[in-house]
Amino acid sequence: MEKKLFSELGLSEALLKAVEKAGYEEATPIQRQTIPELLAGNDLVGQSQTGSGKTAAFALPAIERVDPALEKPQVLILCPTRELAMQVATEVAKLASFKPGVREVPIYGGQSYDRQLRGLRDGAQIVIGTPGRILDHLDRRTLSLKHLKTVILDEADRMLDMGFCEDIEKVLQAAPEDRQSVFFSATLPSPIVRLIKSFSHDPVHVQIQSRELTVPKIEQEYYEVDRRSKLDVLCRLIDVKDMNYGIIFCATKTMVDDLTETLQARGYLADKLHGDIAQNQREKVIDRFRHKRVEFLVATDVAARGLDVDDVEVVFNYDLPHDGEDYVHRIGRTGRAGREGRAITFVAGREIYRMQNIMRFTGAKIRRMRVPTLEEVGRQKENQFFNHLRDTLEAGAYKRYDDLVDRLLEQQYSPTDIASALIDYINGGRGADAPKETAPKEGNQPKRETPSKPEKQVETADEPPPPPAPAPEPETPKRQLPAALRIGEQTLVFNLGRDHQISAEDLTQFIVETTGVGRASVSNIQIRTKRSYADVDRAAMARVIQATTGVVFKKRKVRCEAASETPQ
Repeated sequence: MEKKLFSELGLSEALLKAVEKAGYEEATPIQRQTIPELLAGNDLVGQSQTGSGKTAAFALPAIERVDPALEKPQVLILCPTRELAMQVATEVAKLASFKPGVREVPIYGGQSYDRQLRGLRDGAQIVIGTPGRILDHLDRRTLSLKHLKTVILDEADRMLDMGFCEDIEKVLQAAPEDRQSVFFSATLPSPIVRLIKSFSHDPVHVQIQSRELTVPKIEQEYYEVDRRSKLDVLCRLIDVKDMNYGIIFCATKTMVDDLTETLQARGYLADKLHGDIAQNQREKVIDRFRHKRVEFLVATDVAARGLDVDDVEVVFNYDLPHDGEDYVHRIGRTGRAGREGRAITFVAGREIYRMQNIMRFTGAKIRRMRVPTLEEVGRQKENQFFNHLRDTLEAGAYKRYDDLVDRLLEQQYSPTDIASALIDYINGGRGADAPKETAPKEGNQPKRETPSKPEKQVETADEPPPPPAPAPEPETPKRQLPAALRIGEQTLVFNLGRDHQISAEDLTQFIVETTGVGRASVSNIQIRTKRSYADVDRAAMARVIQATTGVVFKKRKVRCEAASETPQ
């Protein structure tokens, strides 16, 4: 299809300035086909997947049609989730920044009514919200659709899946008959078709095929893995491929909870997102992930709706999605804004047939890959450690311990032995005789066999009994924290103290709310004049340091470090 600039689509100078400031260049297929039609006032049905630029496709014409002098709702955008409503509201505010007098207000459940009522009273012309809360405002008569010019349904099929069909019908019935109706939906099931026939007039139909999306820029692969081995393979892939920023999709809330807890215990900076998490906590989790204070976000499909982060490195389908449409929605979280991305899918047993259907639907090449061996994991970790150590030596950015090294040299230890012992200590001190790990098998695996008990040894007077066998290690070891974090054992120091009006409860609450760790993970709070100390679980140390550093608390920018180090 012929490429077009936004300046060729009929937008005003004010919106073109906003588009330029936002960094958009060429219009995407959905934008160049829908914007002229919507500017002309036509009803429209758009079929487009996540990542295609559909928000700007409907937001730009909607903003263009708003009369700034009329401080009444003129555009209504319905979204399936609070996260998507917030994201659309942010995008609308950005695109309307050079059109004076145009205001937007997000309306969704879990947020204070006062803030929403204030936005409506202040004359917001563009209302973005979820069907339930919009209907609630209509019933309370705090929202009037009398002056409405345009109604937009974003991700209409998802709203139906979530049971909003009746609410949507009531909202559309309350809108003026002569308004413009816009439906955006990845699919068109029969209930959506009925809505379109009932509430639109001769709509223009625009369909963007999956092959026109950003999917070709995503490296897609899948692994046939037994369900019991998924966790070990996940950790192994993260370590071998050195991935540090991604989303892991699970099928259920329980799986999200369990996987997040296990990843945190293994030393990964992980957090979770699903429907049972309170709204204020959800917003904090999304903010931490967007600012990369979280490495991996474990989420369900519905909870991740509206999550818009441009530089997600990888998407893991820990549980296989139900169909090709859900697959495209998920992997559309990576490879955005022209960047390359990666999508990794786990397939267990007979799910291979569903995987084949997904491949037929997308038309993309999804490669079957081999699970990396433990030797490959070990080599990769050694290479990473070597590169880190070399960079540290070249930069000279380390504290010298010449006296300690000299004492060891005086005792006839060679420099090579000293360095090797230190590296072994840093990596857990397992020693050269540590038992090897067992690699998880690919494909359909037989049930793991219980090792047979060794035959009882007969003791003799000349031969002592053999030592007990070492306990087997877990299949994938915990991710090792940087050496600087292990020096201080479990104690962290914060640049907050009594001089800053902080109490032990204040510090505990701050750590829990900022990082998402449980209160049981924080103990032994000591408040001094200008600093405070707290013990946290060893596996959570890196997470607490990264999540709290730089956050403003008690009017002070927080700095958190391992307590045994001299504060910078």
